[in-house]
Amino acid sequence: MKKYLKIIRILFTLILGGMMILGGLHKFESPSPAPTEVVETIKKGKEVAPNTEVLKIKNYVFGMQQTNYFWQFLGFVELLAGVLLISQVFSLMGAIIALPVTINIFLFHFFLEPNELGELIQMTILLLINLAIIGFSFKLWKPMLYNRSALKFS
Repeated sequence: MKKYLKIIRILFTLILGGMMILGGLHKFESPSPAPTEVVETIKKGKEVAPNTEVLKIKNYVFGMQQTNYFWQFLGFVELLAGVLLISQVFSLMGAIIALPVTINIFLFHFFLEPNELGELIQMTILLLINLAIIGFSFKLWKPMLYNRSALKFS
C-alpha cells in the first residue's frame, strides 16, 4: 500500500509541477499592455468584450498585467513552485508555495467562469492534488501545528 501511495504522490507532484511551469511560462509570452489600452480600444469604437462576464475576466487579467510587475511575479512564483514540485526533494515546499496560487486559480474559475465546467473541474482537481501533496507530508508539518513543548511554562 505504501508503494502505491508513493507512486501516486510522485504522479501528483509531476502533474501539479508541470501545470505550474506551463502557467508560469505563459505569463512571459507577451509584453505587458499599456495602462490606456482598454480606453484606446473603446475610443476607437471597438468591442472590448462580448458580455459582462468576459469583461470581468479581461479587466482582472489586464489589471494584473498592466502593473508591469505582478503578472511576471505570479509567473515567477508558478515557475518556482513547479520546479520545486518536480524536483521531488523539495515537493512539499513547492506544494505550499503553489497552494495560494491554486486556490486563486480555482476561485477565479468558480466566480468568473462558472459556465466553463471543464475548466472548473480541472482546477478543482489541481487544487485537490495540491492539498493531497501537502496531506501526504502531514508528519513533516504536524509539529508546526501542535508542539507540546510550547505549552510548557517552565
